[in-house]
This record gives sequence, C-alpha cells and structure tokens, in this order.
Amino acid sequence: MSSILTNNSAMVALQTLKSVNMNLAETQEMISTGKKVSNAKDNSAIFAITKTMESDVQGFKAISESLGLGQSTVAVARQASETITDLLVEMKGRIVAAQEENVDRTAIQSDIDALEAQISSVVGAAQFNGLNLIDGSSADAMTVLSSLDRDSSGNVTSALISVDRQNLSVTTPVSAQGFGTTDATAAVASAIFQGTGATTVEDDTLYDGTNATETIADTAGATFTVGQISAGDSIQLVLGNVTVNVAGGGSAQADRTFEYVASATDGVEDVARALTNQINAFFGAATESANAYTVTQGTGANSNQFTITNGDGTVTNEVLDIYARVQTGGTAGSSASTGGLGALQNIDVTTDSGATSALTAIDGLIDQAIGAASSFGSDQGRIETQSQFISNLTDSLVSGIGTLVDADLEEASARLQALQVQQQLAIQSLSIANQAPQSILSLFR
Repeated sequence: MSSILTNNSAMVALQTLKSVNMNLAETQEMISTGKKVSNAKDNSAIFAITKTMESDVQGFKAISESLGLGQSTVAVARQASETITDLLVEMKGRIVAAQEENVDRTAIQSDIDALEAQISSVVGAAQFNGLNLIDGSSADAMTVLSSLDRDSSGNVTSALISVDRQNLSVTTPVSAQGFGTTDATAAVASAIFQGTGATTVEDDTLYDGTNATETIADTAGATFTVGQISAGDSIQLVLGNVTVNVAGGGSAQADRTFEYVASATDGVEDVARALTNQINAFFGAATESANAYTVTQGTGANSNQFTITNGDGTVTNEVLDIYARVQTGGTAGSSASTGGLGALQNIDVTTDSGATSALTAIDGLIDQAIGAASSFGSDQGRIETQSQFISNLTDSLVSGIGTLVDADLEEASARLQALQVQQQLAIQSLSIANQAPQSILSLFR
C-alpha cells in the first residue's frame, strides 16, 4: 500500500542519517580533543578513575617541589658539616703542634681562635630559605613531604622523611672544668686514686720537678687505680722527664700535666678511660714511636685501672717521674659532646694541662662533626632516591591516564572517512525516499 501521509522509507533513511551524523560528531570531537573519553558522558567509570589519577599527579608534582626544597636544605647542611670537619682537623694540627717543646703557644692559640671564628661563620651561613639545621636553634627534626599513599578504599595518607638536626654551634654556653681546691684527707685521696706504691698528695702542693710520688724505670710500668669517685673529685697526674718532640726536629725532656674532674654521672671506669685517652693522645702526638711510651686501660674487673709503660728497651729512656694529686670540690664542666661544638670555647693550649686536655677534646669534636656530615649525607641520599622515584611514578601515572583516555588517531582517521561516505549515502537514500510519493501522481493521470 502506498501512502502520501506516511513515508516509511524516508523515516528509515532519516534515522540512519541521524545515527551517522551522531557518530561522525563523536569522531570529529575525538580528533579535535585527542581523547576518546573527554567527559563523564563518554565513559563515566573511566572518567572517574582518570580524574582521581590526575589529582594524584598534581599532588606528586607538589611533592617533587617539596623534595627539591628539602634536598637543597640538607645539601647545604651536609656541605657545612664537611667544611667544619676540615676546619677542626686543621685545628687539631695546631693542637698537636702545641704538644711539642720550644713552640710559641700564644701564637698557636691565636690560630685556634681564628679557626673557631671561621667555624662560627660557617655555622651561621649554613641556611637555605631561612632554615638552618646545624645552628642548634631547635631540636625538632625537619620533615619533608615524600609521598601520598592511596589504599584500596581510596583513603589518602601522607608519608614524611624526617631529618634530624645536628648541633654544631660554637656559641652554645658551656662551663670550663674547674680543678678542686679543697684538700682531701690522706685516706680519702688514696681511696680515690692510687698508683703502684705511690703516695697520693692530698693538699694543694704542685709538682716542682723534685717531689715525684713515684718513678717508672725503663721497660717498667706502673698501674693506677681509680678506687672511688664522686662529683667534683679532681685527679691530677703529672708525667715528668718525658722525651717530647721539639719543633723543627729533635727531642727534649719535659713535664706534662693531665687533669680530670669527675661529673655526677662518672664512674670509676669512666675516669680511668678519660685519663687513659688524655695520656694516649699526648703520647701519639708529642713523642716518637721509638720511645714506646704506652698506656692501656684494664678490662673487666680491672677496667678502673690503667697502666703506663716506659719504653720497650730498644731506646734508653730516662726514668719517668710520676706525680699524683687529688682534690675535691671541683667543677666537671661541659664535655666535648655537650652543647654542640661549644667546648671549643674551653680549648686553651697556652698551658701544659690545657694543651693535653685540648688534644682529647678535639677528637671528640671532630667525631661529632663527622657524625653530622654522615647523617646529612644519608638523609640527602634518601631524599634524592625518593625524588627520582616520584618522578618515575608521575611519568607512569601520566602514561596510564593516556592509555585510558587518549584516542587512537589512526583508527579515528579511518572511521572518519568511513562515516563521511556513510553520510553521503544516507543523504542520497533519504533523497530517493522523499521522491517516492510523487510516483503516486501517475495513478491519477
């Protein structure tokens, strides 16, 4: 049946043309935007996933900036710590020189003071964007945002890298050691410190070169015992007639004084170790190895003792004079590890006891600076590794987003050409369908 009111062929052709035009519009949008999913209408599930991933990408870009700032801050602190270590090593050279005879200790002290001022300058300048990790202004660790972690439920937590501050300030207030001025009784003095048959002096008498309390012959040794100790107990040990290096070469006989004032936390083993370290540092810096002066601390039950040996017989040594003195009521003062590098304020090589004490103190300060540099180096390496990981992770996320939403332009190009042909055919088909009712006119002629 033919009808001039209803043209089924035209309606089919029209629907076909609309479908082709819709597909053609989608393909043209895909080509113009470069995306197969450009909005939630295209694919709501993929759109939601990619938008979440895009927000993570933006977050990781901010994290990269945070890591870069943290890395630069730690790098400055590490470089400053290494520079301070070098300056302290140079200072140790000056202190070692002060152990010799026939040197101008006042001039050496001036050099040490200049190096201390340089260290202070380095500490003050070691800041990045106003943050200084070595000036001792705060004990709080610096935190660096390192990652954003998303779990399967979509919850996000931040991850942080903690960088501990290191106090290398030379201006931190410290107290100098003060030797006791209160005479102990003979019984108390001998209970605190006693040598092999030595008579410990308990009054304020000083060593004059003739009043030795003990002697050590060549190849012989003497053992000293710290029997009891309380805060403020002060022990002085003088080694007389020691063969010491002379500036410019040669050697001479000299006396050296070693002093230690116990703190409230010191035990007998700690005091024995402190005196052993002082004497050992002096032997290593100011005497020839051929003289073979040695000092060793006991172990186990004898850890409160140390033994000084006078040569090994290969070189004839003079008899060592030993003078031991004990006082009470002293002030322990700050240790080398207390208050950053503040103990530099107490270094004074203009006296024998000051020079020997400085030799032990500087080793502790060098260790502290080395420890700071190592800590910052480890933190910097960790931040650099995390920064590289975040960069790679960001690239992977961007690539993953592209896989989900980017259009295949080769496929889109081929589809566009096919749809354009379909569009032309659909238009032609609609035109033919629209002309069909005119054939009915022939029936009325």
